[in-house]
Amino acid sequence: MNEHDDVFAAALETARRLHRSTTTLSRRLLANRPAEGMSTTKLGVLGQLHREGPATATALAAYLRIQPQSLTRLLADLEGQGHIARRPDAVDRRQVRIEITDTGRQALFGDVHGRRTALARAMITTLTPTERELLRLAAGLMDRLADADPGSDNPISEEGDT
Repeated sequence: MNEHDDVFAAALETARRLHRSTTTLSRRLLANRPAEGMSTTKLGVLGQLHREGPATATALAAYLRIQPQSLTRLLADLEGQGHIARRPDAVDRRQVRIEITDTGRQALFGDVHGRRTALARAMITTLTPTERELLRLAAGLMDRLADADPGSDNPISEEGDT
């Protein structure tokens, strides 16, 4: 085994641990949501509309990785609750664009705030101040990883070996 194999093996083990811990943490945060809360798929629709703006049903289905037919009922529910509105496309009147409403934004923010509050409380009660600072720094690194190209042919670059 050469140095690059060792680097890759260590990165692979770190990736395994990160995947396990982020998955477990995410499940716990979702499990602590109110039973009457919105489904994660509906929250995914609202979150995408909030971040990216109005979209077609086809684009939303692609983002959620579900069939457009599966999205029909979900969108009808969200529209019935006043969380989304359908509007004709300004350029192509045959197209319908879906947008988040103020009510939908409030529902999304309420859910997100609840999960963030639970996480902040867990951080305060479980971690030392130094550990919380390390976690804050790690969050920035995880943002960089989230934006990285996972399909890179060269997983080990000389720049990253320092």
